[in-house]
Amino acid sequence: MTSRVYAYLRASTKEQNASRAREQLDEFAHSKGMTIATYFTENESGASLQRPELFRLLDIAQKDDVLLVEQVDRLSRLKTDDWQVLRQTISNKGIRIVALDLPTSHQLIQSGDEFTNRMLEALNGMMLDMLAAIARKDYTDRKRRQEQGISKAKEAGKYKGRPEDAQRNEKIARLLKAGMSYSDIMETVNCSRATVAKVSKSLKDTAITG
Repeated sequence: MTSRVYAYLRASTKEQNASRAREQLDEFAHSKGMTIATYFTENESGASLQRPELFRLLDIAQKDDVLLVEQVDRLSRLKTDDWQVLRQTISNKGIRIVALDLPTSHQLIQSGDEFTNRMLEALNGMMLDMLAAIARKDYTDRKRRQEQGISKAKEAGKYKGRPEDAQRNEKIARLLKAGMSYSDIMETVNCSRATVAKVSKSLKDTAITG
Protein backbone atom coordinates (compact mmCIF):
# COMPACT_ATOMS: atom_id res chain seq x y z
CA MET A 1 0.00 0.00 0.00
CA THR A 2 1.29 3.49 -0.87
CA SER A 3 1.86 5.70 2.16
CA ARG A 4 -0.29 8.79 2.41
CA VAL A 5 0.64 12.19 3.78
CA TYR A 6 -1.74 14.04 6.10
CA ALA A 7 -1.04 17.65 7.03
CA TYR A 8 -2.08 18.90 10.47
CA LEU A 9 -2.46 22.64 10.98
CA ARG A 10 -3.31 24.08 14.40
CA ALA A 11 -3.65 27.48 16.01
CA SER A 12 -4.66 28.21 19.59
CA THR A 13 -7.57 30.56 18.98
CA LYS A 14 -9.95 31.44 16.16
CA GLU A 15 -8.28 34.88 15.97
CA GLN A 16 -5.13 33.11 14.75
CA ASN A 17 -4.89 31.61 11.29
CA ALA A 18 -4.42 27.86 11.54
CA SER A 19 -3.94 27.66 7.76
CA ARG A 20 -1.01 30.08 7.78
CA ALA A 21 1.57 27.29 7.39
CA ARG A 22 -0.21 25.50 4.56
CA GLU A 23 1.97 27.05 1.87
CA GLN A 24 5.14 25.96 3.68
CA LEU A 25 3.86 22.41 4.04
CA ASP A 26 2.90 22.34 0.36
CA GLU A 27 6.37 23.51 -0.68
CA PHE A 28 8.06 20.96 1.57
CA ALA A 29 5.89 18.11 0.31
CA HIS A 30 6.56 19.10 -3.31
CA SER A 31 10.32 19.22 -2.68
CA LYS A 32 10.17 15.65 -1.36
CA GLY A 33 8.04 14.38 -4.23
CA MET A 34 5.02 13.91 -1.94
CA THR A 35 1.36 14.83 -2.35
CA ILE A 36 -0.65 15.84 0.69
CA ALA A 37 -3.79 13.71 0.75
CA THR A 38 -5.82 15.74 3.26
CA TYR A 39 -5.43 18.80 5.47
CA PHE A 40 -6.76 18.68 9.02
CA THR A 41 -7.16 22.18 10.46
CA GLU A 42 -8.40 23.32 13.87
CA ASN A 43 -8.21 26.11 16.41
CA GLU A 44 -7.46 24.39 19.70
CA SER A 45 -4.78 24.68 22.37
CA GLY A 46 -1.72 22.49 21.88
CA ALA A 47 -1.73 22.06 25.66
CA SER A 48 -4.95 20.03 25.47
CA LEU A 49 -5.65 16.52 24.21
CA GLN A 50 -9.16 17.63 23.27
CA ARG A 51 -8.43 18.13 19.57
CA PRO A 52 -11.08 16.49 17.37
CA GLU A 53 -9.33 17.08 14.05
CA LEU A 54 -6.03 15.62 15.23
CA PHE A 55 -7.71 12.47 16.45
CA ARG A 56 -9.79 12.25 13.28
CA LEU A 57 -6.50 12.26 11.38
CA LEU A 58 -5.10 9.54 13.64
CA ASP A 59 -8.24 7.49 13.19
CA ILE A 60 -8.01 7.66 9.39
CA ALA A 61 -4.24 7.21 9.03
CA GLN A 62 -2.76 3.75 8.52
CA LYS A 63 0.63 2.18 9.25
CA ASP A 64 3.54 4.05 7.57
CA ASP A 65 1.39 7.07 6.69
CA VAL A 66 2.98 10.47 7.39
CA LEU A 67 1.63 13.07 9.83
CA LEU A 68 3.14 16.33 8.54
CA VAL A 69 3.36 19.45 10.73
CA GLU A 70 5.12 22.79 10.46
CA GLN A 71 6.60 22.57 13.96
CA VAL A 72 6.49 20.06 16.80
CA ASP A 73 4.67 22.62 18.97
CA ARG A 74 1.76 22.50 16.48
CA LEU A 75 1.40 18.88 17.54
CA SER A 76 2.12 19.22 21.24
CA ARG A 77 2.48 21.67 24.09
CA LEU A 78 1.18 18.89 26.30
CA LYS A 79 2.23 18.02 29.83
CA THR A 80 4.32 14.85 30.06
CA ASP A 81 1.51 12.36 30.79
CA ASP A 82 -0.69 13.63 27.97
CA TRP A 83 2.23 13.70 25.56
CA GLN A 84 2.96 10.06 26.33
CA VAL A 85 -0.67 9.18 25.60
CA LEU A 86 -0.52 10.94 22.24
CA ARG A 87 2.88 9.47 21.38
CA GLN A 88 1.70 5.96 22.22
CA THR A 89 -1.41 6.41 20.09
CA ILE A 90 0.70 7.48 17.13
CA SER A 91 3.27 4.73 17.75
CA ASN A 92 0.62 2.01 18.01
CA LYS A 93 -0.68 2.93 14.58
CA GLY A 94 2.79 3.03 13.06
CA ILE A 95 2.38 6.60 11.83
CA ARG A 96 5.52 8.58 10.98
CA ILE A 97 5.72 12.15 12.32
CA VAL A 98 7.51 14.57 10.02
CA ALA A 99 8.01 18.15 11.21
CA LEU A 100 9.63 20.94 9.20
CA ASP A 101 11.61 22.05 12.28
CA LEU A 102 12.89 18.51 12.94
CA PRO A 103 15.39 17.64 10.16
CA THR A 104 15.95 14.10 11.45
CA SER A 105 12.30 13.36 10.71
CA HIS A 106 12.66 14.30 7.03
CA GLN A 107 14.62 11.12 6.42
CA LEU A 108 11.67 9.02 7.57
CA ILE A 109 9.84 9.90 4.36
CA GLN A 110 11.97 7.50 2.34
CA SER A 111 12.00 3.90 3.51
CA GLY A 112 15.42 2.27 3.80
CA ASP A 113 16.66 -1.05 5.10
CA GLU A 114 15.41 -2.29 8.47
CA PHE A 115 18.54 -1.27 10.42
CA THR A 116 18.56 2.26 8.98
CA ASN A 117 14.85 2.69 9.62
CA ARG A 118 15.16 1.59 13.25
CA MET A 119 18.11 3.91 13.86
CA LEU A 120 16.27 6.86 12.29
CA GLU A 121 13.11 6.12 14.27
CA ALA A 122 15.08 5.95 17.53
CA LEU A 123 16.91 9.22 16.81
CA ASN A 124 13.77 10.95 15.64
CA GLY A 125 11.84 9.76 18.70
CA MET A 126 14.45 11.20 21.04
CA MET A 127 14.50 14.55 19.21
CA LEU A 128 10.70 14.62 19.08
CA ASP A 129 10.45 14.14 22.85
CA MET A 130 13.02 16.87 23.40
CA LEU A 131 11.22 19.41 21.20
CA ALA A 132 7.88 18.51 22.80
CA ALA A 133 9.40 19.18 26.22
CA ILE A 134 10.79 22.53 25.01
CA ALA A 135 7.38 23.45 23.56
CA ARG A 136 5.74 22.65 26.90
CA LYS A 137 8.28 24.75 28.81
CA ASP A 138 7.73 27.65 26.41
CA TYR A 139 3.98 27.35 26.98
CA THR A 140 4.21 27.28 30.79
CA ASP A 141 6.74 30.13 30.84
CA ARG A 142 4.49 32.26 28.64
CA LYS A 143 1.43 31.52 30.78
CA ARG A 144 3.37 32.44 33.93
CA ARG A 145 4.50 35.75 32.41
CA GLN A 146 0.91 36.51 31.35
CA GLU A 147 -0.38 35.80 34.85
CA GLN A 148 2.34 37.98 36.37
CA GLY A 149 1.48 40.80 33.97
CA ILE A 150 -2.23 40.53 34.75
CA SER A 151 -1.51 40.51 38.49
CA LYS A 152 0.60 43.67 38.21
CA ALA A 153 -2.03 45.37 36.04
CA LYS A 154 -4.74 44.53 38.57
CA GLU A 155 -2.64 45.96 41.41
CA ALA A 156 -2.20 49.14 39.38
CA GLY A 157 -5.91 49.23 38.54
CA LYS A 158 -5.18 48.99 34.81
CA TYR A 159 -6.45 45.50 34.02
CA LYS A 160 -9.62 45.44 31.95
CA GLY A 161 -9.58 41.83 30.78
CA ARG A 162 -10.15 40.54 27.28
CA PRO A 163 -12.76 42.60 25.41
CA GLU A 164 -16.03 40.83 24.65
CA ASP A 165 -16.74 39.78 21.06
CA ALA A 166 -20.01 41.66 20.71
CA GLN A 167 -20.77 40.40 17.21
CA ARG A 168 -20.24 36.78 18.28
CA ASN A 169 -22.36 37.22 21.40
CA GLU A 170 -25.20 38.76 19.38
CA LYS A 171 -25.17 35.76 17.05
CA ILE A 172 -25.23 33.36 20.02
CA ALA A 173 -28.13 35.31 21.53
CA ARG A 174 -30.12 35.06 18.29
CA LEU A 175 -29.52 31.31 18.07
CA LEU A 176 -30.52 30.83 21.72
CA LYS A 177 -33.74 32.76 21.12
CA ALA A 178 -34.38 30.56 18.08
CA GLY A 179 -34.21 27.51 20.35
CA MET A 180 -30.94 26.05 19.06
CA SER A 181 -29.13 23.68 21.44
CA TYR A 182 -25.85 24.56 23.15
CA SER A 183 -23.98 21.89 21.14
CA ASP A 184 -25.28 23.16 17.80
CA ILE A 185 -24.45 26.75 18.73
CA MET A 186 -20.91 25.77 19.76
CA GLU A 187 -20.39 24.11 16.38
CA THR A 188 -22.01 26.93 14.38
CA VAL A 189 -20.23 29.81 16.10
CA ASN A 190 -17.03 27.93 16.99
CA CYS A 191 -17.08 28.84 20.67
CA SER A 192 -16.98 27.12 24.05
CA ARG A 193 -19.93 25.91 26.13
CA ALA A 194 -18.93 28.44 28.81
CA THR A 195 -19.36 31.28 26.31
CA VAL A 196 -22.84 30.09 25.31
CA ALA A 197 -23.80 29.71 28.98
CA LYS A 198 -22.57 33.24 29.74
CA VAL A 199 -24.66 34.74 26.93
CA SER A 200 -27.66 32.67 28.03
CA LYS A 201 -27.32 33.95 31.59
CA SER A 202 -27.05 37.52 30.31
CA LEU A 203 -30.27 37.08 28.36
CA LYS A 204 -32.07 35.71 31.43
CA ASP A 205 -30.75 38.53 33.63
CA THR A 206 -31.90 41.10 31.06
CA ALA A 207 -35.34 39.52 30.92
CA ILE A 208 -35.65 39.65 34.72
CA THR A 209 -34.51 43.27 35.08
CA GLY A 210 -36.49 44.28 32.01
